[in-house]
Amino acid sequence: MFYVLHKFNYYKVKSLEEALDLIDKLDDYKILAGGTDLLIDMRIGRYKPRNIVDISEVKELRYIIVENNMVKIGALTRLQELLENNIVKEKLPLLYKAVYNMASWQIRVRATIGGNLCNASPAADTAPPLMVYNAELVLSSVNGDRVVSIHEFFKGPRETILSKNELLKEIRIPIENNYGYSYMKLGRRNAFTLSVVAVATLVKVKDNKFSDVRIALNSIAPTPVRAKTVEKYLIGREVSENVVEEASKLVIHDISPISDIRASAEYRRRVSKVLVHDTLLEAVKMLKR
Repeated sequence: MFYVLHKFNYYKVKSLEEALDLIDKLDDYKILAGGTDLLIDMRIGRYKPRNIVDISEVKELRYIIVENNMVKIGALTRLQELLENNIVKEKLPLLYKAVYNMASWQIRVRATIGGNLCNASPAADTAPPLMVYNAELVLSSVNGDRVVSIHEFFKGPRETILSKNELLKEIRIPIENNYGYSYMKLGRRNAFTLSVVAVATLVKVKDNKFSDVRIALNSIAPTPVRAKTVEKYLIGREVSENVVEEASKLVIHDISPISDIRASAEYRRRVSKVLVHDTLLEAVKMLKR
């Protein structure tokens, strides 16, 4: 059920400096970037902030560049801009695939990559690819910047490590070479849907043995997670169907799904094993092409 929006103070800023100065002074506020999540949450009464800080026109937070063998993405970059950017398509194919399978065009032209992360949904679709890429996040405040691993960023559903006076400024993603990759997403529909489970996988093989494996999933725990148990099992083992089969079963040790309107916990456990298995095989197959 939707409600009439409560009264709030609205501030529109034009620069990062102005935004940081303002949130350093405000107590009860929410950041408005694309608004695709926040406005819905306010309409259903989940959030009732006294202040809204609109950063949607802070142009210095909207870019995609390559620097020092990293792709750097401003937090206000729209999801549709990621799809239309050759750097993302060529250097970050897992992120490209994840965004391609997200939402509708109408949502993607408004929603931002920073908003998708800061909303901290367990189903955040940009999180699994960024986690297997070992992305770093630049958090800014009036006191300066700090850089954190994306693995530290999520604390729980709708909770991050952002301090009261901090904004997500930039996502930094190392450019990986000689990896096979695969991304698979299962939803209740074929498109424009939230994940029941999504899996991003990167693998590197040397002398027919797994030398590096990175697997991340969403929608199966309070936060997106890495399948560390599966990764540890595979490192150093021969690449074979049987090894992948055994490894994929271990993902149940890395996840803690719940039942909700989209799927039961038991279903999520079963399909997590299937998707981990299939993404591993697809990633290995890519290396052989």
